[in-house]
Amino acid sequence: MTSPADRPAASDGAVLHHRLEGSAAAPPLLLGPSLGTSTALWDRVAPELSVSHRVVRWDLPGHGGSPAGLIGPGATVADLAALVLALADSLGIGRFSYAGVSLGGAVGLHLAVHHPERVEKLAVICSSAHFNGSKPWEERAALVRREGVAQLVGSAAARWFTPGFTVERLIEDQRTVDPEAYAACCDALAAFDLRGQLPRIAAPTLAVAGREDPATPPAHLREIADAVPGAALAEVPGASHLAPAERPEAVLTALRAHFDGGTRRGMEVRRQVLGDAHVDAAQARQSAFTARFQDFISRYAWGEIWTDETLGRRERSMITMTALVAHGHYDELAMHVRAARRNGLTPEEIGAVLLQTAVYCGVPAANSAFAVAQRVLAEERPGL
Repeated sequence: MTSPADRPAASDGAVLHHRLEGSAAAPPLLLGPSLGTSTALWDRVAPELSVSHRVVRWDLPGHGGSPAGLIGPGATVADLAALVLALADSLGIGRFSYAGVSLGGAVGLHLAVHHPERVEKLAVICSSAHFNGSKPWEERAALVRREGVAQLVGSAAARWFTPGFTVERLIEDQRTVDPEAYAACCDALAAFDLRGQLPRIAAPTLAVAGREDPATPPAHLREIADAVPGAALAEVPGASHLAPAERPEAVLTALRAHFDGGTRRGMEVRRQVLGDAHVDAAQARQSAFTARFQDFISRYAWGEIWTDETLGRRERSMITMTALVAHGHYDELAMHVRAARRNGLTPEEIGAVLLQTAVYCGVPAANSAFAVAQRVLAEERPGL
């Protein structure tokens, strides 16, 4: 796996500044930023996504490391999408999955509508198919061309985050953005309205809304999800406009489920075997520290092993209980006794499995296992 690295733009200014993470052999996933930010917007999400994807983060013109001259006055989202395709071409990437925030999400929508052969899957985060008409963006573009971006820096935290939360690295992005390029991006937002073309999107699509987002509130993402055939909608509580920075764990979970088929199938099987309550509790406890391990469980254990049809779920439950007894994992045993009941084993069959463990794992181990199983089975049959 390659380590994260900045890739400088081509000397002729034809390629957006970008960062590559993950194996070159992994399926490509492009990550687009919001207006006023850089690749840093994805700092707490991209490294984890790179476990299973070749992640390409890119900067808007005049933002981060991208040259300002890549766009000019009157720019459109189509112009930005063309730059993204040129970047993908320069990296030898044909078809890719894509996730983008705000303006980056608009670029993704344009690509999915006008270049469907390039977009495998799409996630649109805190974005819209329109951005509340052209006038506010025309006025902002004029302000920035006249006075620079200084006035925007002071209001950035309020526009991007919930009260009391901020990311100084992203505020610095707003402070250092090129005013002319920023204004050109405002021109692109002013002219953007893709509502009538959303039904043309064929790529599997996820819309992610920040529940506290005043710029692109959940209704805007719901509009996308309702119009794109088969699209899904996820709302992130406690998140404003830059959800990947403010609530990275929740955004990461949603993106993994959408982009990683093994994880999604694994999560389905995990819920079927262990129950929604258990899985929901495990997801609620997930943090940035444990997210990778949770993904491993869903993708490998549940998405590959438990979905192998060589053995049925009844047999897998019996094997799993035996292994847990052998290693003394009694807390885990309780969970899998419940799973065994969901997989069709009777209390008598569970007892027979544990009796078998007395022969091959030892009587003390089986004694502890019977105590655990009796407690669990008593939940459904009091007095057992």
